[in-house]
Formats: sequence, structure tokens, C-alpha cells
Amino acid sequence: MAHCGSSESSAKVPAPRRDSIMPSQGSVDQSMKPVLFEIFGEIWTVQSRLGQGVSASVYRVSSGRAATAAVKEFQADTRGGDYGYHKERSVLEDIQGHKNIVTLYGVFTNHSCMGVATRCLLLELLDVSVSELLVRGSSDTQGGSMISFGRPQQGHSMWLVQHCARDILEALAFLHREGYVHADLKPRNILWSADDECFKLIDFGLSFKEGNQDVKYIQTDGYRAPEAEFQNSLAQAGVEVEGDSGCTAAVDLWSLGIILLEMFSGIKLKDTVRSQEWKDNSAAIVDHVFASNSLVCPAIPVYHLRDLIKSMLLNDPKQRCTAETALLSPFFSIPFAPHIEDLVLLPSPVLRLLNLIDDSHLHNEEEYEDILEDMKEECQKYGSVVSLLIPKENPGKGQVFVEYANSSDSKEAQRLLTGRTFDGKFVVATFYPLSAYKRGYLYQTVQ
Repeated sequence: MAHCGSSESSAKVPAPRRDSIMPSQGSVDQSMKPVLFEIFGEIWTVQSRLGQGVSASVYRVSSGRAATAAVKEFQADTRGGDYGYHKERSVLEDIQGHKNIVTLYGVFTNHSCMGVATRCLLLELLDVSVSELLVRGSSDTQGGSMISFGRPQQGHSMWLVQHCARDILEALAFLHREGYVHADLKPRNILWSADDECFKLIDFGLSFKEGNQDVKYIQTDGYRAPEAEFQNSLAQAGVEVEGDSGCTAAVDLWSLGIILLEMFSGIKLKDTVRSQEWKDNSAAIVDHVFASNSLVCPAIPVYHLRDLIKSMLLNDPKQRCTAETALLSPFFSIPFAPHIEDLVLLPSPVLRLLNLIDDSHLHNEEEYEDILEDMKEECQKYGSVVSLLIPKENPGKGQVFVEYANSSDSKEAQRLLTGRTFDGKFVVATFYPLSAYKRGYLYQTVQ
């Protein structure tokens, strides 16, 4: 079904940036996806469907200028207008400008060749979601409880947990200062930006102004605060909830507490938070999770993270920490180095190649220059190389750092170079933070 035209354009923010990727969010039927959109007088080709919900689908699109973006297309609402579109548009337009919140480039109406008009948002295209990060190293709980777990779990590094926690708390602090509650914080709604090197918050379809809740059912099962659970049950029973007695910003802190606990532990907690043991004493379960991981993590940062998470998971919303007070936790004053796995998972425009250069090659100037030239020639096969560095001394001795013009090129290079052999050696290709590379900061990653 080709989409033939568009109108009602509004582009109050900058043109789409290049070269980030948004995650797939589950398998969907590809048969009915559009093949193109006309946006602001320019044809954009649909490259893939990234996700599909009850009221909207999200597509990765590219223009002839090689720019990439995401289009969120809302289904025509037969029950009284484009409520979801207008709601999310109004919230996004109100909160633009924060680095940890997805950028809205503009809005448009799309007209299909079948005569159907749909409302669309043109959004910043992002990368891997926390949901995908969790899938790559998590284990399911058994029997609705994790009390029986005695072995350390394979959670994410303290560097990654701290990075995500700080970024999302910054987003929530801003959102809450503006008077909004996100109301659907979950791993799928936290995405990595390769270009900005930070996590960003997306999907404001359930968001509302605190004290004026216009959404009956909020939050997703597994990340739903107790007061939201209670309110949802009242709504299901047909009991009207007064606007000023609705849920508060505290529901977002509860959700983030669960997300951080999942990231640290490597355990999916959906069944656990439904269990009676959790309802009876969630703090004891949090303590148990941290005790199980104490053998593989440094003690003091672990205690700070544990206390931070527990302050988010208090049953009384009035006792929970706010986003602003959470950012004052001593957990955020501790410097961490990334694990090598972190740099494989989180794309950036800089690629780091390991296991390539012998020390003997570094001290012969002629050989060194030849290697630089050869590596640049090889790496340019995958994209535009801005700079290339091979340090002769530690840190980073013998590693190859390649800065590409954008993260799409570096991702393609990482995909094609990993596992290849040069001079009988298998190449290991990870990403590397652009900001650290630009500062000349070549830290030794934790293996």
C-alpha cells in the first residue's frame, strides 16, 4: 500500500540528524507497511518497521540526502478523532530541548493512495533499547520469586547502570519540573543515542499533567507502581477517579527502580513483583539480589546503588525519592570504567579494533606509517573515515581507533570487521565513546 502525499506540515525543530538507529520492538506483520512518505515536500523511503502498538506504528525512514529519522504513524481513530496523536504531539512540543528526551522534528498528515489520512510524528531516530540490552544477558525468575537464587546473576556493569540511571533521572527531573508524569516508563521506552552518547526517553502517549490525569489506565505490567495498580483496578470496576486525586510523578520513580534492579541483577522481575513475597517485603528481596551479586561487584558502589533503588521502591509514593533528590545519591559520584561488553552493545561513531598490532611494529617508524596507511585504506571501505589513531604507549597501546563520519558507518564496519583475520589474527571490534576519544582519553576497559 503506497502512501502518496502529505499535508499539514509543521517543522518547528531542526531537520533530522543522520545516522542513529532505533530498535526493533517485536516482530510485526510487514505486509501492510507503507513504502514511502512525503514529508515537508520531500520523499522519504520506508526502510523497516521498528515497532507496532495498538494505536500506532513506527518506521525507520530515509531521504535522498541520506538523512534518517523515525515516523510514528497513528491509526485512524474511529472512536472520535486522533486523540493519541494530539496528546503525544502536545506533550512532546511542550518538553522539547532536553538532551535526554527524544527530539520531535515535526508533524504531518499522510494521505495513502487508498484515500486514508493518518497523523504522523517525525522523530529523532535512536538506537538500541534497554529492553534489548536486558534480553542479551538476563535470566527469568522461577515460580514468581527470586528468594531461592543463590548464585551471582549476569547483570550489566556498574558503568552502564550508572549511565542509564543518571540520564533518565535527568529526563524525569526536567519532565516533572514541567509538571508532567511520563506514566509508562519501561525498558522499551529508554533508547540509546549513538550520536549524543546518552540514553533518551521516548513514548509520551500515556503522559499527563500532574493533578489533571486524563488517562484511566497507566504504566505497563511489571513496572506499575502500587498506587497505579490500585487506581487501574478502580477504573476497571467503573469507579471514577477525580483528576486531582490521580497518580503523581512518584510512579515514574517506581518504574525506574525496577528497571535499574533488572539491569543490575540480570533478572527479569515481572513475575517477582507480582508475587506475595514482594508485596510482603520488597526491601528484603532487593537486599537478597544485592547480596547475591556482592561477590562480583565492589562493595561500596553496590551499597549506594542498593539504597538508591530502595528509595525508589517505597510503597508510599510520598516517601519515595524524587528525581532531583535521586541525582544527589553518592552512587553518581563514583567513577566507573566500561566493560568491553558495554562498548560492543552501545554504538558510537568511533570504532576500536583489538588484537591487530604487535608491539614490534610500533617502534619502527616506517612500519608504523605503513600500518596507519593500510588500516585507513581498509577502514574506508566501510564509510567515511575522519581520523585514525594507533597509540604507541599505554593506555590503548597497539589498539586501532577509527573515527567515522557517523555511527551508521561505524556500525557497518563493526559488523563486517568482527571475526575477520589479519595476519592470522582474529579482529575484535568494539565501539568507543566519541567524547572520550576527542579528549584523548583512552581508558583501559574492564575485561
